[in-house]
Amino acid sequence: MDSDEAWGPLLNDHPIFALKGNNTFDDSHKSQLELSTNTLSKFTTVDPKRDDATPSGRRQVMALRDADLVVAAGKELRITSLGDVKLGKSTRKTYKVLHTPNVDFEIHQIVLNPNGKLLAAVGAFRVAVVVMPRPGYNRLVSDSIDCKAVKVGQYYHGSEDSAPIAKVDWHPWGEAGSTLLVMTTDGRLREYDISFDAEEPQQTLSFVPQRKANAFAADDDSEREVTSFTLGKGKADWGPLTIYALMKSGDVYAICPYLPHNTVIPSSYVHSLECFISAKQEFIAQGDAPSHISTLYDYQRKYVNALTKQLPPGTVFPAASRPVSVHPPKTISSAVTRQGPFLLQPSPRILEGSEGGDATDIIYLEFGTDAEENEREGKETDHLGVIFVTYQDGKIDLLLDVDKVEARWDAKQLKRPNEFPMLAVYETIDLGLFTSLKQLSAKPGESPAVDLLRGNHPVIIPDPIHDSIVYVYHAFGVHTLNVSPVLENLAQALRIDDDDAESSLQATLAQSAQTVVQPILTTFSVDRRCSNPVISVAVPNDVYLTYSIFILTSVMRLTVFPLSLESETPPPKNTLPLQITYSAASTSAPSDSNRWLVAGEGPPSYVSLLSETQYKVPPILKPSGLPPIPKLSLPSPSSQFMLTPDTLRYIGKTIEQITGQIHELYIAQCAAEVRATLQKQELGRQTEKCREIQGTLTKLKQNATSTTETRLKEVEETQKSSMKRLDKLLQRLMERASPELSEQENKWFEELKRLKAETLGQGRYDEGSLSSRVKALERDYTRLLPSLKTLMEKEQQRNEKTKELNSSLGFTQAFEYGKRSNEDGKRITKLEGELNRLANKLDVHLPRPANS
Repeated sequence: MDSDEAWGPLLNDHPIFALKGNNTFDDSHKSQLELSTNTLSKFTTVDPKRDDATPSGRRQVMALRDADLVVAAGKELRITSLGDVKLGKSTRKTYKVLHTPNVDFEIHQIVLNPNGKLLAAVGAFRVAVVVMPRPGYNRLVSDSIDCKAVKVGQYYHGSEDSAPIAKVDWHPWGEAGSTLLVMTTDGRLREYDISFDAEEPQQTLSFVPQRKANAFAADDDSEREVTSFTLGKGKADWGPLTIYALMKSGDVYAICPYLPHNTVIPSSYVHSLECFISAKQEFIAQGDAPSHISTLYDYQRKYVNALTKQLPPGTVFPAASRPVSVHPPKTISSAVTRQGPFLLQPSPRILEGSEGGDATDIIYLEFGTDAEENEREGKETDHLGVIFVTYQDGKIDLLLDVDKVEARWDAKQLKRPNEFPMLAVYETIDLGLFTSLKQLSAKPGESPAVDLLRGNHPVIIPDPIHDSIVYVYHAFGVHTLNVSPVLENLAQALRIDDDDAESSLQATLAQSAQTVVQPILTTFSVDRRCSNPVISVAVPNDVYLTYSIFILTSVMRLTVFPLSLESETPPPKNTLPLQITYSAASTSAPSDSNRWLVAGEGPPSYVSLLSETQYKVPPILKPSGLPPIPKLSLPSPSSQFMLTPDTLRYIGKTIEQITGQIHELYIAQCAAEVRATLQKQELGRQTEKCREIQGTLTKLKQNATSTTETRLKEVEETQKSSMKRLDKLLQRLMERASPELSEQENKWFEELKRLKAETLGQGRYDEGSLSSRVKALERDYTRLLPSLKTLMEKEQQRNEKTKELNSSLGFTQAFEYGKRSNEDGKRITKLEGELNRLANKLDVHLPRPANS
C-alpha cells in the first residue's frame, strides 16, 4: 500500500476515535485508562455497581462489517464508512451514532453476527443486541441513527448478583444468524435465539457442576471459573458439534454433541457424519470391543439417524450439499455429559520464575480447505485441528487435536471413571512479557512491575485471510504468530508412506519446527511503568479495503499496519521418473509418471552448479508489512523524560535488535547476491549446453536423412520379395500336407455345383432355372402393371361416387355396401398375400400399392 493511501494518516485524527466524544479529555481521566500499579486494583476486581471505563478483562470494541467500521466508546456505538474516508480525503471526517437507549452500560465487547445484520453489545454483566442500519446510512443528514436494541436475558444478566460475562459469540449454524451464545464465569453457556425470544435461553449447558451441600471439595476457585470458550471445527467428525471451555486454571473441558435449537446445517455434513459412525461400528464389529464402546456408538447412531430423518427428500448422498433446517434430536433421554479435563501430553512448560498466571482465552483453528483436499496428496493433514491457549504471563500453549472428541451422554452404561480426553502439547510459546517486566528494577515503596501481569488479559484472534496467522493482543501490545513452519513440518511428517514411515516421522518431528513470533506494537512505557492496554484488533476482509491490521488502545489511539498477501503454493509433487521394466514397457503405454527417459547408471552427464534443495528467500527479505521492530504507542508523558537504568537498558536492547537485524539483512543480501551469481552462471552453462545439443541434433538429422531414405527403399523391396517367397512357401506346405481333396471338400464343391445349376440352369435356354423364372415374373409384372394402375384409378373414382351415394343412402343400404366392401377388401388382401409369397420364392421385390 502506498504511503498516500495508508490508513494511518486517514484515521489518526478521525473523530470516531474520540474519547466519549470529548477531544479535551484531561490527563487525570486518561490515567484511569492506563494499566499501572495505581490502577491495578481496578483491572483485577469486578464491581457490578461500578462499571467504569477501565479496560479490564476481555475487550473487543471495534468491528468491521464489509467497509463499515463500528466502534464502541463507553456507552455509545459509532459507525463510519471506510470507503468514504478513503475516497473523500479532503472532506470533513464524520461518523454516525447508533441511538440505542437500551444500551445503558459500559460496552466491553461488540460482536457482529455472520450476516452482519445484528450486533451484540456486551458489558461486564449485561448483553444487548442492536439491529444494524442498512447500507446507505452515511447519506443521512442526521448525525444519529435510531436503531432497535433489545436486552438479552435480563433475568440472568441484569441483576446485581449475576455472574460476570466471560465471552459472547454467534453460532455460525444458527438459523438466520440469530443464535447468540453467552458464557458466564460460573460455567453456564446460554443459547438465545434473538429472532424468537431474547429473554429466555433455548438451551443451557453447564461446564461447572454445582457443589453438593455440606460437602468438602479441594477444588481451587480458578478451576470452577470459566474465562473463555470456542467452537470446534471439522468436516466428517464431531468437531462442529463440540464446544470447548477454558477455566482460569488452564483446564479445558468439552461438551459434545451440541446443536442450536434452530440450526441450518449442511446436508453433506450429516451424510459424512453418518459414514463416520458406520466406519466406527464396522471396525468395532471386527474385534472384541468393550460393551460400553458398542453402547456409545449405538447412541451416536441413534443421534445421527434422528438428524438424517429431518433431511428433506432430494438430499440423499452423494447429492450436492445444501443448507437444511433441523432441530437437536430428542431421541436420547440422557443429558449430554461434560468431558474433561483434557490431559495435556506432555505437560506444558512453565515460564522460568513465573507463577503461571490465569488462562485468558482459547481458540480452535482448522487448517486446510476443500480445494486442497482435492489437489493435495497428503489428505491426512487437510483438516488438522490446532488449539491455542493464552495465559496472563504471556505464555501460549499450542495444542494438537489428535484425539478427536466424540459425542457422549450421561448414562450409567457409558460411565467410565478415570477416562479423560487428551490434547498433544506441541509447543509452549513465550511472548517475553514476564522477562521484560522482571528486568525492570523496583522503585522504593512500589510493587514490582511483574505484578502488572495480574491485570493482563491476552486475547487471540485469527487472520481472516491466512489460516496460519493469528494475532494476540494484550495489555502491553500486539504479537503475531505464524504457525506455517509447524504445519509444513507436520504435513511433511504425515505424508510419509513407506516401510520406514515411523522412523521418518520421528526424524521429521525431531526437527522441532517452531511458531514464528513477532511483536508488532508495544504500549508499555519503561519510563512511567504503565501501559495503554490494547482493547481491540480488527483485520479487514473486504475486496474494496486494503489488507491491513487496525489496533486500538485504551485511549482510543489507532495504529494501522498494511499487510502483504502471501501466496501459499502447495508442495511440489515428486516428478522423478519411475523405473520401467521391460514387460511393462512392452505391454502398456507410458503413463504420466514414467514418460521421461531414465538416466543410465554411472555419473551424470551434466552437473548443475545449484544445490538440489530449493533456495528459500530469507524472511527478512520478504516484507510482510509488519515492522521488524515493534512500534511504540506509549502513554502521554506526564513529566520531562528522564534517563534511568531501565530506559538505558531498553534503548540498549533496541539497539541490539536493530544491529542484529542489520547484520541478518547483510547476510541475507550476500547470500542472495551469491545465489543470483550462481544462477547467472548456471543459465550461461545451460544455454551453451542447449546450443551444443541443438548442433548435435542438426548434424544427426543431416547425415541420417539420405541414409534413412535409402534404407527405407531397401526395406520395402526386401519386404515385397519376402512376401512372394512366403506365398510360395505356404503353397508348397499346403500341397505337401494335403495333396488331394478330402471327402468333405469334395462334398462341398459338389454342393456348390448343384446350387449353381439350379440358379443359372443347365444351359443357356433352361427355363426351369431360377434366373429364367425371375425374368419371366418381371415381364408379367411389367405387362400387368398398367392395367392394375387403370383398375386402381377406376376403383378410386368408384369409391368417390360411393361416398356421394352413401351420403343419401339409408342405414340398411349403407350396411349392405359396407358388407360388400369388406368382402372385396378381404379378397384383395388374400391376392396381395399370394403375390408376396410368390415374390419371396422368386426373390423379387414388389413395391407397395399406392393406396396401402
